[in-house]
Amino acid sequence: MKSFKELTVGEIVTEDFRAAEVFKKAGIDFCCGGNRRLNVVAGEKNLDIDKIEKELNNLDKVVSTIQSNFKEWNPDFLCDYIVNEFHNKVYRVLPQLMEYVNKIAQVHGANHPELIKIAEHFSMINIELPTHQKQEEQVFFPAIKDAFKTGSPDAIQIIVSQISLMTDEHEIIGGTMDKIEQLSRHYAIPEDACNTYRITYEMLKEFEDDLHTHVHLENNILFPKALKLA
Repeated sequence: MKSFKELTVGEIVTEDFRAAEVFKKAGIDFCCGGNRRLNVVAGEKNLDIDKIEKELNNLDKVVSTIQSNFKEWNPDFLCDYIVNEFHNKVYRVLPQLMEYVNKIAQVHGANHPELIKIAEHFSMINIELPTHQKQEEQVFFPAIKDAFKTGSPDAIQIIVSQISLMTDEHEIIGGTMDKIEQLSRHYAIPEDACNTYRITYEMLKEFEDDLHTHVHLENNILFPKALKLA
């Protein structure tokens, strides 16, 4: 049986994305926390690492909606994929989801005060995430493409100057989404929830799942490729 204890969570998911399903079930952050070793994370969360390793050694039994081998992709193609698959969905979904979050906070906030906090946190994401994505699309990703194709010193300088900022912003946005998950008790729907309440929590969960994959592709695959170019 292969040992995963000394590997980082991000390395494990990069090698086989089906591992993300194992980590989701265990409550392990594989995107923003992807640079941490599995044994450290398991120890902090008091998880049975032998059980996790057994599951990681039997990924053929895991069903994942994503099968692509992202680590083999060239960085320019990966940039385009991230924009088309994740950025564009954020732009499309975010306004409606923000409207729903505010609505259930107004209607149900008296009985469920956590909804007020959720709305405050999601409002920050609603402002910061599109701005972050535009910075990637207009500055950072073009620099990665240019460095890959031409080795441009100017493009390399942009990569070096921007990559820490992009990673830090991922930490802030991902951490805020983690707070929303905790406040919602992992999107548990209360008995008095109306249809909009249910739909909102389902959309928030899907939004978080997409964000985890999105940030994983950047932090653990694209950004290391960009640093190699630099």
